[in-house]
Amino acid sequence: MRNVVTNPFIEVGEFTYYNDPDGPELFEQRCFLQHYEPHGDRLIIGRFCALAAGVRFFMSGANHRLDIFSGYPFDEMAEAWKPGFDPAQHLPLSRGDTIIGHDVWIGNRATILPGIAVGNGAVIGTGAVVSKDVPPFAIVVGNPARLIRYRFDPDIIVELEHIAWWDWSVGKITRNLNAIRSSDLTNLRDAK
Repeated sequence: MRNVVTNPFIEVGEFTYYNDPDGPELFEQRCFLQHYEPHGDRLIIGRFCALAAGVRFFMSGANHRLDIFSGYPFDEMAEAWKPGFDPAQHLPLSRGDTIIGHDVWIGNRATILPGIAVGNGAVIGTGAVVSKDVPPFAIVVGNPARLIRYRFDPDIIVELEHIAWWDWSVGKITRNLNAIRSSDLTNLRDAK
């Protein structure tokens, strides 16, 4: 994805891919939704992530104020309705950056709402609507997304986060692919 993403509000780690047979190069147009520069929120995706077709990242621009009499965007619909509009009044709607950790797998048509953090190694099921943070190595499904289980026991998750193979050099990853692709923690721990 790094080769096709040009939006300065999207940061994508190495080796992350978007698998869309209808055009992965259209990720920004199809998947990065409701982003307005004044909010300043960013989409940050880690290394070695796998994003399936139809994944949607809604940004803070999707939020409407609920504390005023109308949530309708008058200023955006007609030039005559722009006078008196103060964009700064809408900045508190920003929920901050949306952050996807490393080695995250996001299934087809999953939706990630604004300001969500998804931990390393997490799995987001097909069609899930993620409205709250997802812990590392958690598997979440449904609408709203709910935790169904963790991929590993807590002590293994702590060690995997400490090892952080996704931060290794390409050479070290290449030398240790069998350890990364296995479930033998000893081999991963002993990687050189």
